[in-house]
Amino acid sequence: MKLLVATSNRGKLAEIRELLNGTGLELLSLEDVALPPPDETGVTFHDNAAQKATECAGQSGMWTLGDDSGLCVDALGGAPGVRSARYAATDEERRAKLLKALAVVPDARRGAHFFCAVALSAPDARRIFRAEGRVEGRIAREARGANGFGYDPLFLPVETPGKTLAELDSTEKNRLSHRGRALERLRPLLARLAADGAV
Repeated sequence: MKLLVATSNRGKLAEIRELLNGTGLELLSLEDVALPPPDETGVTFHDNAAQKATECAGQSGMWTLGDDSGLCVDALGGAPGVRSARYAATDEERRAKLLKALAVVPDARRGAHFFCAVALSAPDARRIFRAEGRVEGRIAREARGANGFGYDPLFLPVETPGKTLAELDSTEKNRLSHRGRALERLRPLLARLAADGAV
């Protein structure tokens, strides 16, 4: 069965495909169905995930998975938060801006967490299922690693001292990532959807 993922971010789509491997679902992106990315106007991650899922489900007539995630840095009052993807124009610029903002912050105060909200919408956009995931860590002083995107090269999870998310192999990263934890909670519903075509 086909499931639309409400994203045109190829890195995110590849990660979700890996996380949902074995469910029997064929994942399509917004590019595959010629839909533009919806605006993110919500004030919370859950708002944005639901908005993406329901808008794209309504336009496509397909079961749709939406997610919104971001990095929340303690020393910055939770920023960039829901504006993580809009903090700067590119991944490299976002990382550089974050490092500059934390330049004088000591290691002991560089705590942060990644948060992910996911929403699964029925084709008629009237039913929606939600889940969330979170991983604690801190911000490194320089970007390291190539197995990731966004802020992954700067984020040091508490479970892997000294290694950023982007330095972990895919299996280890997916096991503890915020998106992996959120999708794991939805996995039983998604498996049922793949088997029966309904939830």
